[in-house]
Amino acid sequence: MALVAVVSGSYLGYRQLSQPSCTGSVPLSVAASPEIVEPIKAAAEAKVAAGAGVDGRCLEVTVQAAEPVEIAAAIATKHATTLTGVGQGSGATVLPDVWVPDSSTWLQRLEQAAPGFQPLNGASVATSPVVVAMPEPLAKTTVGWPDKKLQWSELLGQMTSSDSPLKAGIVDPARDASGLAGLLALGQASAGNGNDAARVGVLRTLALNRSNLRADLMAKFPKSEDPAALADGVSLAALSEEDVIAYNATQPPVSLAALYVEPAAVALDYPFAVMPEADAAKGNAADLLFGELTSSPAYRDALAKAGLRSADGSAGGGFAAPTGAPSPAAIAASAPATGGGAANGLDAAAIGRALASWTAITSPGRMLVVFDVSGSMLSPVPTAADKTRNQVMVEAAGRGLGLLDNEWWLGVWVFSTELQGSRDYRELVPIGQLSKQRDALQASLGEVQPVDGGATGLYDTVLASYLAVQEGYQADKVNSVVLFTDGQNEDANSISREELVAQLKEKSDAKRPVRVILIGIGNEVNKEELESIAAAGGGGAFVAQDPAKIDEIFLQAIASRAATVG
Repeated sequence: MALVAVVSGSYLGYRQLSQPSCTGSVPLSVAASPEIVEPIKAAAEAKVAAGAGVDGRCLEVTVQAAEPVEIAAAIATKHATTLTGVGQGSGATVLPDVWVPDSSTWLQRLEQAAPGFQPLNGASVATSPVVVAMPEPLAKTTVGWPDKKLQWSELLGQMTSSDSPLKAGIVDPARDASGLAGLLALGQASAGNGNDAARVGVLRTLALNRSNLRADLMAKFPKSEDPAALADGVSLAALSEEDVIAYNATQPPVSLAALYVEPAAVALDYPFAVMPEADAAKGNAADLLFGELTSSPAYRDALAKAGLRSADGSAGGGFAAPTGAPSPAAIAASAPATGGGAANGLDAAAIGRALASWTAITSPGRMLVVFDVSGSMLSPVPTAADKTRNQVMVEAAGRGLGLLDNEWWLGVWVFSTELQGSRDYRELVPIGQLSKQRDALQASLGEVQPVDGGATGLYDTVLASYLAVQEGYQADKVNSVVLFTDGQNEDANSISREELVAQLKEKSDAKRPVRVILIGIGNEVNKEELESIAAAGGGGAFVAQDPAKIDEIFLQAIASRAATVG
């Protein structure tokens, strides 16, 4: 039996050429995170060499290294959507039959954004705990490494302390699974303390030293044990255990300690995702490869040499565990269960909230917030201790305002019907830089009071707010209208919905794009109406049928600004 390596670009494939039982071939393309490519290639080669086939046809496997964010962007683009902070995919990216990203969080984000994306299998074929990487000298002096165990809540305190010697960094969590895992862990720690200020403080601290690429962040670690160099470089960052092993293998001037902070962050779990478009033959071929990845001792050892653990958290021969690593049993106890993200305790809503908060912090915009003050906003919300819809809305907006940094530009309007003469809307605070009017904006929320008996003048208000934002357009920011409403248009003297949609399309300007984001509150809104208006305004519509969940919806709306198409 003869084998040949087929090389094309960054592909390396293995194909069986002479096998009497072969009547053809079943090609299977695999895209995997770069750090796991070599073990998968070796496993594919072994499976082909063993004469594996499907229905009398020989197995042909090509394995390509691909950054997860690139494949995720391409999948999202194919499904006419985008992921927060990721943007459009490259038209040159060819989607594989099997995708092995570094984390199930990619699959969860895609399934949330594109319900039509339903990959098969999804079980883990490797794992790498997410640790906090810290230069060894600082780890010894600041946290007592390797003897002392560190809690995320303690780390939170270190990061937010005014006299802390630590400088935190992060790889953009919207584009990197390790960064996202660290962000989720810190978010849970701050939520456990009930400390919103600490959560916002950590987000802003991380944003100061964020990198788009993991290699860029690694380059920011200190290159000398000189105190000045240690103080100037990045002191801690959420990375994978494999990252730390690979970094230290280069024998850097200052090695990194891997801190296994408790409770364990979401580990990278390398799901084996068979794409929905794969036909039955490719699906069977994928099953053959998956069997090799889950049963072969050689694959387990290949993972170990690449600095990765097996799916159950154990390690093969030759694994160089970092100093202070927990026992294999302890790692295995916190490893992802077969089945991917949901089994690993991941929550799509929590991921969405974390990334939305991150986007609000790191992507300053120019926004006009418009509040519905019609009489129906006085309706009580049973799930919020009978607070009114208005109270729930204003409280959520206040918390959202606390997230935004001083680079934002913000203004506030209210609307009902005939609030100012025949106009349905009234300006409370003009759009201006938050650094100069934060107090005025906070105070204006107290003026957002429902008008007893007031109706909903939706259409005129949407058009007026759109034009107001467009008039003062700032090219270096995402310009948007975020409008809250709990009803449908009730102004008989206003333009019609058809006229509003036509006007929004007519006034749209590719050189001055404005996003219209509509947030429906309660079950009396017409979602189809909101969606048609938002689409014409280059934005999106969100509905919080339970007004008590408006915080989450508001964050989604803020995050959606950069994901909409003008």
